Amino acid sequence: MSPNTPEHAPEHAPEHTPEDAARAYEPALSVEVRDAVAAHRPVVALESTIIAHGLPRPRNLQVALELEELVRSAGAVPATIAVLDGRAHVGLDKTQLERVAGDPAMRKLGHRDLAPALATGASGATTVSATAFLAARAGLRVFATGGLGGVHREWTDTQDESADLRLLARTGITVVCAGVKSILDVPATLQRLETLGVGVLGFGTTYFPGFYLSSSGEPVDWTVRTPEEVAEVMRAREALGGPEAALIVANPVAEKDQLDPAVHDRVLADALAACREHSIVGQAVTPFLLDHLTRHTEGASLEANLAAVRGNVALAARIAAAAR
Repeated sequence: MSPNTPEHAPEHAPEHTPEDAARAYEPALSVEVRDAVAAHRPVVALESTIIAHGLPRPRNLQVALELEELVRSAGAVPATIAVLDGRAHVGLDKTQLERVAGDPAMRKLGHRDLAPALATGASGATTVSATAFLAARAGLRVFATGGLGGVHREWTDTQDESADLRLLARTGITVVCAGVKSILDVPATLQRLETLGVGVLGFGTTYFPGFYLSSSGEPVDWTVRTPEEVAEVMRAREALGGPEAALIVANPVAEKDQLDPAVHDRVLADALAACREHSIVGQAVTPFLLDHLTRHTEGASLEANLAAVRGNVALAARIAAAAR
């Protein structure tokens, strides 16, 4: 025994095999989600960033529970996703949801952050890219969110593009959303999605939604009218095989619930000007613009966002049921 070895330490520490490491870092499915996946019952993945970072407390927990109940009322199983103490969880119980909603130290985790978070025992809420990846890894087929990230305005100068796009280009999952955030360059984002081979369906619309707005003014190539039609597209894609890529179902917020378009355009223009004035760049741009919109629309943009999320979650549950 070496002089530096503690008196009661074993001569040889147990070795951890690659298989041990793989099991330690595999997503932990809740019993409800695991049973549903095994029985081929419909499951809908839900992100946790909106809970931890997108809404004020305590409303964030109320919304989290409401969204899960929307999934259940449509006959599907909700699978809210987060990383807790270095373990990715697909499906949270009420105590875990309360922790995500109440812990101010909860980090925001994109796909690239998952490995460091797991290795260091961190806790965090998952963004679109991380949620889509973990959901697909767990065998889930449908994911509901609010709005996707995309190509930022003035991309030619900043080269700023959301990690959502590349992740969705190599992750075979159906994502129900209200388009991309309206603070982004929507035409450039649609072009990028086409280049990356990500399919886009307009649900009941011939125009790509504008997140807070029912329409961005940009047309979509394909329109579907029912969850069953979406499910048939999913089956056709799976039968064809080929490169893995997401299918985006662009579901517009109802016109009665959208943000007033004139108010949206005016406040967004002011927000972009303030962003330039204060030299805000990179990852700070999106939260700055969204906060500016919330404050200067007196919360109306937040309500439009929530209306879109509710609609997307309800539709995702119907699609998951139709795709069984």
